[in-house]
Amino acid sequence: MGIFEKITKGMGIGKEMNLEEYMNTVEMENVDVLHEAADFYVKPIALESENDVSVIMEELKAKNIILLNVSPMSKQPNKLKQTIDNIKAYITKINGDIARIDTDKILLTPTKVKIVKSRKK
Repeated sequence: MGIFEKITKGMGIGKEMNLEEYMNTVEMENVDVLHEAADFYVKPIALESENDVSVIMEELKAKNIILLNVSPMSKQPNKLKQTIDNIKAYITKINGDIARIDTDKILLTPTKVKIVKSRKK
């Protein structure tokens, strides 16, 4: 018996491991065992190109909130403005909301999630 066979046998892994058992093991690697799965997420996305707009739209369709970092595209102000205008149009269409947090960050919300933009006095 070789060393590899001893190690795998000691770990309970044999050559006869079936595909279904392997797939269940792979799926479990992506599960956060400390927390339950959430219905929606807050996801950070860096806006590096116009191609990222489709990713943003998909995340908003999935009802996730986006914390958008626009600093990678800030070197191209005309392109950035056009891209943000496209995102604003989509946000309006789905009845979401958009708000600037600072010069580099924008908060995007999905359908029926509104951002309170005024402070209480």
